[in-house]
Amino acid sequence: MSLIPKKGTVYVVDDDEAVRDSLQWLLEGKDYRVRCFESAESFLSRFDPREVACLIADIRMDGMSGMELQDRLIERLSPLPIVFITGHGDVPMAVETMKKGALDFIQKPFNEEHLLPLVERMLERARESFAAQQIVANREALIAKLTSREAQVLERIVAGRLNKQIADDLGISIKTVEAHRANIMEKLNAATVADLLKIALGQAHAKN
Repeated sequence: MSLIPKKGTVYVVDDDEAVRDSLQWLLEGKDYRVRCFESAESFLSRFDPREVACLIADIRMDGMSGMELQDRLIERLSPLPIVFITGHGDVPMAVETMKKGALDFIQKPFNEEHLLPLVERMLERARESFAAQQIVANREALIAKLTSREAQVLERIVAGRLNKQIADDLGISIKTVEAHRANIMEKLNAATVADLLKIALGQAHAKN
């Protein structure tokens, strides 16, 4: 058994057991974690949106189709990257899915040389989305530490207001504004006003 860490999760949704088995064999052989589902409905009820993962789904299935599955994921605001498996004659449908954000489509019978780079591209996109979500979540957690008054002061700092102007706006003393400012800097782990602005504006990785 491979000791290399798993590279990410690949969800496979296809009502054809032979397709599911061949994809699972191929992808697990390349050290991906694979979870297979025989229908879109069972996938939607069991997939974990917090995972760094991607989806390979058949465009035509009994019950909910691949296109309908994509619509459901869009409704849920899921960033899950998708590649569709298509048969001969399904290209117009596949093009439609790409207009809605699918990364690509692969035609049966698919080959390993085409599929594996697609999976890696999807997981790279998933990792980027996950990292962006973490930045937003961390920022929101920091901002949530502020009192309502501190939030008002921060809003005005971001707007470029000076301490005296903030004091006048809120009907408090300059000394009180300075105290709030110091508390805000401490709670948001900001060493400088520039750091404070980056956090408040959600630009933790922006350059100075």
